[in-house]
Amino acid sequence: MLLIVISFISFLLLSKSLFQQRLPLWVNEMGLFSVVWFLGELAYVFVQWLKYYKLTGGAVSKMAYKKQRLAKVENVEVVDQVSLLDLPELTLECILGRLPPAGLCNVAGVCRSLRDRCHSDHLWEKHMKEKWGRVIGQAAYREWPWPIATKNNLSVFYDGKPKSWLRSLSYVWPILWLRSKIEGGSVSRSSLPVDSIMSRYLTLESGKFWFPAQVYNREHGHVGFMLSCYDAELSYDRRTDTFQARYPPHGRRTAVIEEGVQWERLRAPPVDTPAHELHVSECLNDLHPGDHIEIQWRKNREFPYGWWYGVVGHLESCAGNEQLCHCHRSDTVMLEFNQYKSSSRWRHTVINRKYHREEGNEGNGFYGGVRKLHSKEEITMWKRLWPAEVLE
Repeated sequence: MLLIVISFISFLLLSKSLFQQRLPLWVNEMGLFSVVWFLGELAYVFVQWLKYYKLTGGAVSKMAYKKQRLAKVENVEVVDQVSLLDLPELTLECILGRLPPAGLCNVAGVCRSLRDRCHSDHLWEKHMKEKWGRVIGQAAYREWPWPIATKNNLSVFYDGKPKSWLRSLSYVWPILWLRSKIEGGSVSRSSLPVDSIMSRYLTLESGKFWFPAQVYNREHGHVGFMLSCYDAELSYDRRTDTFQARYPPHGRRTAVIEEGVQWERLRAPPVDTPAHELHVSECLNDLHPGDHIEIQWRKNREFPYGWWYGVVGHLESCAGNEQLCHCHRSDTVMLEFNQYKSSSRWRHTVINRKYHREEGNEGNGFYGGVRKLHSKEEITMWKRLWPAEVLE
């Protein structure tokens, strides 16, 4: 009965704060579900304390306490406690499925049963795909640092400035600890499975894993790299929600580190070709004027390739009339880079459709493999990065 009264009072207080005044900061951070759960846990602890106080009779002697406890414990009614685990299976899965990563980490610290549920791959697969799916490719999974993944990755959230949900957890954890003491148990915090999606997610959040990806307009959009995309190793910074990019050394140039790289400038490598190797072009026979392409280019053979955006143009012998155009039947393909002036040496290049290999020289650089763009999302991304002024 007392538990019902306390829960009802807690609900009234919560309702009043929701509709009449602004919630405290920690309440807003925890969310309504976490607050209700918190108040329920607080009420449970309070009831257990009252039972203990009633049984002991306050400050009594050890002998009197034993006699009184034996006399009264027989009359104590066992009240069934309703917990999160008492919910139907489908309901509980629905609740856990709606929690953000921070919420799953919070609930995982309650008990062993909830920990096992919150570590499930099917709950973390959605979060992994939503946040990291666009920048994590097969190359990153091949280089995954399993030794890092075997540790308790929850600790990574305590480095530097804490996240808002961590401050929320600081209000809840004492209640979990107190309840575990009353029940004579403990909250299990064992290590994650090394191959779990949750472990991978938290490893990426930690920033300790430098994973391979590609960066558009490297080195803060330097004019020499406009409308290009280069391979780099990336490390995530949770405090700024940006990345550090580490470009490999080439020639006499040492490794370059760029800080503050935004999410929109990143992508997972679209092909599984190392930066120093020539990509095998499988689309050459399918290229027509107006098609959007990316082509490998490097300054000299000591440099890694970058992917540069261009379009297929008409040959000089063609008048540009679509109905009379026969450019797609020719062995020669004209590639145009319209971000440069018409007089620029970088404006266009010609490749052989049947016998294409790396072509070029030390003066104009070397052109490598070609990939045709079919995705509207990829084409839109390149157009979004278009320079404000025509390049020389």
